[in-house]
Amino acid sequence: MSDQNHVYKLVELVGSSPNGIDDAIRNAIEDASRSIRNLDWFEATEIRGHLRDGKIAHYQVKVKVGFRVED
Repeated sequence: MSDQNHVYKLVELVGSSPNGIDDAIRNAIEDASRSIRNLDWFEATEIRGHLRDGKIAHYQVKVKVGFRVED
C-alpha cells in the first residue's frame, strides 16, 4: 500500500478535568494512546461540565479520535 493511502477508524471518548477544556482533551487522548496505536487526529464534538454552587467544578469534552488502520 502506498504511503499516501490510509484508512482510519474513529472512536468517541469523553475526557474530563477540573482544570479546563484543554486538559480534558489531553486526558482523553493520552489515556487512549496507551491502548490504541497510530492515533493521528481528533475533533472536539461536545463540551459540557459539572456545576457546584454556581461555579464550574469539572469540564467534560467529547472527542472523536481517528487512528490509522494497519495493513
